[in-house]
Amino acid sequence: MRILHTSDWHLGQLFYGKSREQEQAHFLCWLVEQVKAHQIDAVVVAGDLFDTGTPPSYARALYNRFVDQLTQTGCQLVLLAGNHDSVAVLNESQSLLSRLGASIIAGSGDNLSQRLLELTDHTGQVGAILCAIPFLRARDLVTSQSGQSSQDKQRELQQAIADHYQSLYQLAKERAEALTADQPEPAIVMTGHLTALGASVSDSVREIYIGTLEGFPADLFPAADYIALGHIHRSQKVAKRDNIRYSGSPIALSFDEARQSKSVLLVELTKEQPAEVTPLEVPCFQAMARITGNLAQIERQIEQVVQEFLDSGVEYEEGGEEGNNQVTRQNGSSLVDRHIKQLQAEMLWLDIEVDSQEFLSDLQPRIEAMCQDKPVEVLRIRRQRQLRKLQGTEPDKLQLHELSVSDVFQRRLELEDWHREEVLDGEQKEEQTGRKQRLESCFQQVLDTLSNPIE
Repeated sequence: MRILHTSDWHLGQLFYGKSREQEQAHFLCWLVEQVKAHQIDAVVVAGDLFDTGTPPSYARALYNRFVDQLTQTGCQLVLLAGNHDSVAVLNESQSLLSRLGASIIAGSGDNLSQRLLELTDHTGQVGAILCAIPFLRARDLVTSQSGQSSQDKQRELQQAIADHYQSLYQLAKERAEALTADQPEPAIVMTGHLTALGASVSDSVREIYIGTLEGFPADLFPAADYIALGHIHRSQKVAKRDNIRYSGSPIALSFDEARQSKSVLLVELTKEQPAEVTPLEVPCFQAMARITGNLAQIERQIEQVVQEFLDSGVEYEEGGEEGNNQVTRQNGSSLVDRHIKQLQAEMLWLDIEVDSQEFLSDLQPRIEAMCQDKPVEVLRIRRQRQLRKLQGTEPDKLQLHELSVSDVFQRRLELEDWHREEVLDGEQKEEQTGRKQRLESCFQQVLDTLSNPIE
């Protein structure tokens, strides 16, 4: 049984004003080719298909076209909702896509047996029982009670998630045992879209809290043959266990992911031996780099990254059609290039962080001069975070684009005196700490609601 595990596509992402449409189209085309080349039996997408709960029309078109192309290969497709996805948006096409052979699991639901999916191998036998678990919301698992401390709420919620997984696992075992009379016992695969404790995150991962729970301990997952997780954008094992994995995002969704190797995971399952996991590296469809330093260092680094960009198989031509600079790839014999039209004006995207003690009013023109006549596009220029903090008393020098929404909220929290040791006793300190945690949790829930309205 061969399963392809992927997640966190974030179709429709607007990246500093730039559309990712072409990159994401390239990736989906590449993914269909991998299904054919490796004779994949099922593709499991573990959440965050879209970047927002109201994806743009082109993102929906990419999604629908992929489902059509993938299901034509005969491969099964299982799509799960993440914290960025709207349950209503995914469910609106559920019955239609099911006729094509795609299964969509958007909400937790009350009927657990409907979340058990039988995945068949190339012989037509059931090779795996999939426990399809999307992003879980606290309101679907527990009921808030007055008088509970934040610690009590976390313990209750953690146990509710563990019970949810265990209940589905037991049902899957019963289903698997019922099938063994006619065929070998199938493997049990589970999914999830959450933060497992110990996972390494990146800038583009919005911290999600199921209620007040920051992370789920890996040892509370059931003993499934493989657990396919989504939400963390870095491909990795969880708790050093080969069978619990994040596939990571297929494209870099923030500049700190630029040097990460992106992949999807090919999982081979047999009941006789542990799951064998092979990463399939995703080609980089958009070069990007983060540069940090003073102005002299930045200038040298720009020259270096541009040369690396050109050496990677790019030919840069000045004064193309209508005077536009053009960049063309030279690896035209690759599998991807045979199926994807190359961009006419491919550019290296840059994020520049300036480490300078001075406030430079002409910073942007100086950076633009360094980049002139080079195949680069600067998407963000900012001062180093540490310097921004030092200059926090000078709001006239701080520009809004240097702050994220979370930065603004944290700056407001910092104005509060949470630890007045000379005034607060132990019980009061705990109450203040709990209040701060509740405010942070509520803030995260508000952010999630804005991008994913409650259905």
